[in-house]
Amino acid sequence: MKIKDIRALRGPNYWSVRRHKLIVMKLDLEQLEHFPTNTIDGFYDRLRQLIPSLYEHRCSEGRPGGFFYRVQTGTWMGHVIEHIALEIQTLAGMACGFGRTRVTDEPGVYNVVFAYQEERAGLYAARCAVDIAQALIDGTAYDLQADIDFLSQLYEADRLGPSTSAIVNACVRKGIPYMRLDADSTVQLGYGARQKRIQATVTSQTSTIAVELAADKNETKRRLGNVNIPVPAGEVIETENELEDVLRRLDFPLVVKPLDGNHGRGVTTNIQTIEALFNAFQLAKTQGDQVLIEQFASGDDYRLLVIDYQLRAVARRVPARVLGNGSSTISQLVEEVNRDPRRGEGHSNLLTKIKFDQATLTLLEEHNLTVDSVLPAGHELYLKKTANLSTGGTSVDVTDQVHPEIKAMAERAARVIGLDICGIDLIAKDITRPLRSSGAVIIEVNAGPGLRMHTHPTEGQPRDVGKAVADMLFPEPRERALTPLAGRIPIIAVTGTNGKTTTTRLTRHLVRQAGYTVGFTTTEGIYIGDSLIEEGDCTGPQSAQKVLQDSSVDFAVLECARGGMLRSGLAFDQCDVGIVTNVAADHLGLGGINSVEDMARVKAIVAESVKKDGYAVLNADNPYTFAMHYDLSCNVALFSMNPADERVVAHYRAGGLAAVYEDGFVMIRRGNERIPVENIKNIPLAFEGKAPFMIENILAAVLAVYCQNLPVDLIAEGLRSFLPSFENTPGRMNLFCFRNYCVLVDYAHNPHGLTALGEYIKQAGVARRIGILTGVGDRRDEDIRAVGRVAGQIFDELIIRFDEDSRGRDKAQIADLIRQGVWEVNGAIPVQVIPDELEALTYAIEHVQNATMIVHLSDRIHQSVELVRGFKELEERFELHPDLLVNV
Repeated sequence: MKIKDIRALRGPNYWSVRRHKLIVMKLDLEQLEHFPTNTIDGFYDRLRQLIPSLYEHRCSEGRPGGFFYRVQTGTWMGHVIEHIALEIQTLAGMACGFGRTRVTDEPGVYNVVFAYQEERAGLYAARCAVDIAQALIDGTAYDLQADIDFLSQLYEADRLGPSTSAIVNACVRKGIPYMRLDADSTVQLGYGARQKRIQATVTSQTSTIAVELAADKNETKRRLGNVNIPVPAGEVIETENELEDVLRRLDFPLVVKPLDGNHGRGVTTNIQTIEALFNAFQLAKTQGDQVLIEQFASGDDYRLLVIDYQLRAVARRVPARVLGNGSSTISQLVEEVNRDPRRGEGHSNLLTKIKFDQATLTLLEEHNLTVDSVLPAGHELYLKKTANLSTGGTSVDVTDQVHPEIKAMAERAARVIGLDICGIDLIAKDITRPLRSSGAVIIEVNAGPGLRMHTHPTEGQPRDVGKAVADMLFPEPRERALTPLAGRIPIIAVTGTNGKTTTTRLTRHLVRQAGYTVGFTTTEGIYIGDSLIEEGDCTGPQSAQKVLQDSSVDFAVLECARGGMLRSGLAFDQCDVGIVTNVAADHLGLGGINSVEDMARVKAIVAESVKKDGYAVLNADNPYTFAMHYDLSCNVALFSMNPADERVVAHYRAGGLAAVYEDGFVMIRRGNERIPVENIKNIPLAFEGKAPFMIENILAAVLAVYCQNLPVDLIAEGLRSFLPSFENTPGRMNLFCFRNYCVLVDYAHNPHGLTALGEYIKQAGVARRIGILTGVGDRRDEDIRAVGRVAGQIFDELIIRFDEDSRGRDKAQIADLIRQGVWEVNGAIPVQVIPDELEALTYAIEHVQNATMIVHLSDRIHQSVELVRGFKELEERFELHPDLLVNV
């Protein structure tokens, strides 16, 4: 077997619009294509022995053991590898259930598709699954546990921590999308101008002043004390010499902690002797220069979580401990506790493993114990003086037991410090009693508090504090019908074989008329407002993400090309409007897309990703786009050049939305409504109605923005003001008129696009038409010949030029295929080859005859336009001296 390709999808994709995290592995079974599982001696038994948990896989049989039945009766190895990849992820703690294995057009080559939770783990699982299957085929030993352990390590390293996950999951339940911004815990919630960001439990609206104040324990205590919130007495010192002065003012027992420490590091509590005090001071100094000495408060240790200045959860924290059994050493008891699958390193798991640090060893010494001591049965031993979860402690939920006075005090404290998410450490003898009689004192206030003790307490009721954070960041609107969804900006996504870029640019222009800051992506680059922030073909998901991450963008118009959708999926989870301009033969034979029907499935990803109350805008004149509406659950809006089309008429008479070209107008139809938007003669992009394909683009854009409630008069104004210039539509019908001829620069590069352009060229009213074109090297032979056939029906003369990148094909072969196509329809057309694009254009202009249109189908749009403008400037400069002009 051989892996030919492997990739991770991260959004709505060709295989599933709902399941965004999928691994797609192209696997060549080679000789195994001729050997299903029931023909491989011992394979079934070895598989059952190595991974018995595969029994739970129902497969197509729909029952436990169904997959094993398929293996026993005969299935192909790609199918087996799919199930192995899913199961080893599940065994490593990542429950994954979706998988598909589908044959490709290549004999013995399959697409093995399966879900993942973390990308690196998913890719590793794919390769492991192939190795495992091969070992089972060969009958060789395989260390499965090593793979599972490594997958677990990848999972722990890459997944979001418990606190971040709690917030993210709550936002997802509210319908708010998210994007990870780094490998740690920084997450963007929502899109564009409506986004919020979190880093664990610090939010984009958390006050920096409050965070700095909470880090200064002494100043925090002073501020709280000033408003009569009980805090223990204490002082800040820097040297050992100051300890004696402190003892004159404070009595044992004492607490020593770093002034700006966290997670209990360097903290020693209940200090009873001078020697212990000096040791504690040295420990605290390892965490910072300044040390806080304060009076020890007796009672239980509580964490109070205040979110948006409301108390949401309270946990009693219990220090790390072990329970003796009369035979095991303390070290062995700790090992047993640490085997709890809930415990992990740091904050990645629900609980943290207990470690023997210096504080623990000192505590054992105080009890005349060592790590090798055996505790009597039933004897409980605390291993830490602090109760932090980060040092191995546990938590008990007591939210419902808190007295109202303590609740009010906690909320006041959060306001005094100014933290939107605030963790308050409190010591109290009895938290159920009023403030004064409870003995409650606040010992710390924490910014960025952990949530795991509340979401997954060791004992008691879990609290959905992630939802409280999500509700704070994205409050429910009072008038839901009039308010956009929390965290979302309007997104119009545009796809299709031809017309995508023009439709995207026109849509953006119309939206901009309404005062939005529009972020949009096209084949020319990424634009934020009026600024080009990145140049190049930016129609993939990474470019779209840059728009959605920009906090100034309050409307996104995103061109979505085939390649990005196949490689990675869409960058967004859903859109408000999805436009599919058309589907035709282009890029076939690439990426496993071998027919127009296959291509239609790719383009349909955009339409299928429209939210339920949004609109899919489909070309009713194209059979492939029209057919998409049968599988959609959103609203459908149709556009058509044929206003009498029975399907379109039936659609709008039934209350559906449509845009048609009718009586010379762009017309919106719904029910009995007939809304004229603008006369086509007043729309520069329509070229006085001579460019039907441009009218199709106009209809699509008008319909899309109308679906977003833009007023008709504003739409009409936008149509009138959008000029088909190089600045507005680079490489799309860029027409330059000279005194005796004209040059049209366009990007058309496939038969469908060239046919549409030809409709305009034939009506241009010129005596002669010269075409400069090429074939794209990675297209099929028949596609390149088809370009020649279309060109032969449009032009009187042809110049073949070549792209700088011929994509692996011999340039002479490209020229031969084009000639074959041309001469199939017209053997009399003169055809010459000028390899360099700009030299070909220069030759055509320098040898042009009167009343000629030169149509330059360009790959180097900017340089070509610059060259044409240079000739235009030359003509204008010597306008009064015709004898100086050459062939003009």
